[in-house]
Amino acid sequence: MTLDRQLILSESKDYLWITLGLIQYAFGFTFFVLPYGIVTGGVTGFSAILFYALQIPVQTTYLIVNLALLVVGLKVLGFRFLMKTIYAIFMLYFLLWLGSVLMPTNPDGSYVRFLGQQQEFMALIVGCCITGSSLAVVFYHNGSTGGTDIIAASINKYYNFSLGQVLSLIDVFIIVSCLFYPQFGEMPARVHKTVFGLCAMGIECFSLDFAMNASRQSVQFLIFSKKYKEIAYAIATKMDHGVTILDGHGWYTGHDVKVICLLARKRESVNIFRLIKMIDPNAFVSQSAVVGVYGEGFDEMKVKIKDKHLKENEELTRKAEEFYNEVQERNRLEKEKG
Repeated sequence: MTLDRQLILSESKDYLWITLGLIQYAFGFTFFVLPYGIVTGGVTGFSAILFYALQIPVQTTYLIVNLALLVVGLKVLGFRFLMKTIYAIFMLYFLLWLGSVLMPTNPDGSYVRFLGQQQEFMALIVGCCITGSSLAVVFYHNGSTGGTDIIAASINKYYNFSLGQVLSLIDVFIIVSCLFYPQFGEMPARVHKTVFGLCAMGIECFSLDFAMNASRQSVQFLIFSKKYKEIAYAIATKMDHGVTILDGHGWYTGHDVKVICLLARKRESVNIFRLIKMIDPNAFVSQSAVVGVYGEGFDEMKVKIKDKHLKENEELTRKAEEFYNEVQERNRLEKEKG
């Protein structure tokens, strides 16, 4: 398969999963969040506030705000970075519109509450778990729903603030703005809506992180086998994974052994075990969870490197070279004496 064809298939797969994630988001937001008057963060949350207060359709506000942010984002981040974001914005606009059309209403025009009356907190939990996990699907496949993500990415490009810090600050600002809308009733009612909104933000973020971490969880294998060459070759060729062969020594047997060390995604475990069992059913295998794996084929080390860190690294490199030369010289002199 050519490189261009692989790239097209990879991009097509990303767009397919982004679409499925957006469908899930629109379902959770339209059927569980909106009918119960729950406020969330982001542009959809801001759109919901205007819908509750002024009856402006959610999809209309969502599109107008995102188009304004796209103008800023295109100048700062570039068109290539925002291609999937542009697709997601227009697709989610269409899905929110479709949801508002398909959503059954009561005689007074309000949306039907599928979980029953007085079930706001249950709707909050169900709806935000659905929207949070759907955002994980979108983000995992290199997508974005636009909105506050564009603001966060633009600020992150020029200032040393993480995306999470910026997004959380914007979401809190949007939710707290409920206190200034008299359409929501007296101050106790506004405080109630604000507290529910903050709870919604927490549950959605928890669901997002849980889904993202579950999909990225990695494991480490230590494989002891006399057929280590065959197992290493099979893993390298069939799983497209790098492996490391370690030298070991059996304490009881006194024999030298070779140990295969392998880092992989947890979802690949079954295939790896299948390969091992096919080649050597008597192999001794240890599998353990690891906190994080960073580098080629895994996650990127997302830390900022400042100029002072580069200067420190140059100094460290110089001292390490000096220390290594001193050790080599000392070992040479000891050999000459001994």
